[in-house]
Amino acid sequence: MKASFVFSFLLVTVISSAQNSVDTTAPYKRFPTVPPFKLLQTDSVSFLTRDNLKKHKPVLLILFNPECEHCKRETEEIIKRIDDLKKVQIVMATMAKHSQMKEFYEQYRLGEFKNIQVGRDFQNLLPSFYRVGSLPYLAMYDKKGKLLSTFEGSMNIEDLISVFSK
Repeated sequence: MKASFVFSFLLVTVISSAQNSVDTTAPYKRFPTVPPFKLLQTDSVSFLTRDNLKKHKPVLLILFNPECEHCKRETEEIIKRIDDLKKVQIVMATMAKHSQMKEFYEQYRLGEFKNIQVGRDFQNLLPSFYRVGSLPYLAMYDKKGKLLSTFEGSMNIEDLISVFSK
């Protein structure tokens, strides 16, 4: 009887400690590389994935909403300073409807910029990967695909450029 009590106590202790060891760290911190995204592009047929990105080039991943005023301003600032970011692959991802994404893409003439690609995160992978609280959300990666920094909200363009200048 005493042995079964001790065994039961040990079993409960082990189970309790196993439940307490659940890692609540955000995925992007546990896996600090460009996530395996799959974005439906504006042509509504092709997909952009992490594997489509050019190797040995830094990446700026921007989560945005086409109706978000801060997202619009951030896009305008990036376009104004695109020459300072010409070596950076810019991936803009939205969870909005395809029609809204396409309208945003055309309004800002994003197709004219070789280093900007836009797509719809139809699987909603990125918001949970980064645990996004507000938009725009920026994730910056170096040329090896390692996370440099993240930022929620409108980021000063000078600060953004300086992240990639280091």
